[in-house]
Amino acid sequence: MVTVSPKLLNIWINKSEIIARAVNILEKDEEVIELLKMSNINAVMRMGYNDHGPVHSRIVAGAALEILDILHSRGVIFTSMKHGVASGIDEVQAIVVLAAYLHDLGNAIHREMHEYMGALLAKDIIDRVLPAVLGDLGPRRYLLRQEVMHAIYATEYDTRCLTVEAGTVKVADGLDMSEGRARIPYKLGKVDIHAVSALSIKKVEIVRGRDRPVKIIVHMDDMAGLFQIERVLTPKIRTSGIEKYIEVEAFSGENRLISFP
Repeated sequence: MVTVSPKLLNIWINKSEIIARAVNILEKDEEVIELLKMSNINAVMRMGYNDHGPVHSRIVAGAALEILDILHSRGVIFTSMKHGVASGIDEVQAIVVLAAYLHDLGNAIHREMHEYMGALLAKDIIDRVLPAVLGDLGPRRYLLRQEVMHAIYATEYDTRCLTVEAGTVKVADGLDMSEGRARIPYKLGKVDIHAVSALSIKKVEIVRGRDRPVKIIVHMDDMAGLFQIERVLTPKIRTSGIEKYIEVEAFSGENRLISFP
């Protein structure tokens, strides 16, 4: 059992040389740093929304890697390996950590269509980061790049993920919702259902499920938190392509409020 937080990525950095190298490169890359800064300028300062910057990137990356690991341990075949794009689990992890960390770059342009814009903005970054992380890949580097771009683009609510890897990123994006970090953007300082429901969620955990590989447990102190699950997490799971591997439980204190599916 792990708690979704920025610290989760540190666990994976300590476990994997590939992940450590990827995160180190991304967090020192001038363009990545400034685009994430601009994403928060647009989202927080100009639109009055919640965080979409580097903290969110770390949270989503850690959660996505945790989900990926559970799926791997349960024998789920990753799409990039099945179709001959990735040669092993290290490359699958690289796809996921790059996509998760870069998925919100499009907010540096505008909130509208930010997933589409983000995939395009990430192209040149991925081109220079992939060889530094994985070494000489030859022409296959273009296939791996497209897997990362697909995973970024497919974080959009209504877009169906075509890979397990993209699905892990999409579900992880919906898990950053505790203590006011909801993925429905809500106006900071405004008291409405968006803000109240976001502040109601206290902790999100990822555990190994019994009936399905991954169980998401959401702890809240008010039933208003169900709004975030119904409006953010559930739609993301249903278009993730990995919905058959995911179950969700929500609790208010000791009381179980919902179980999905």
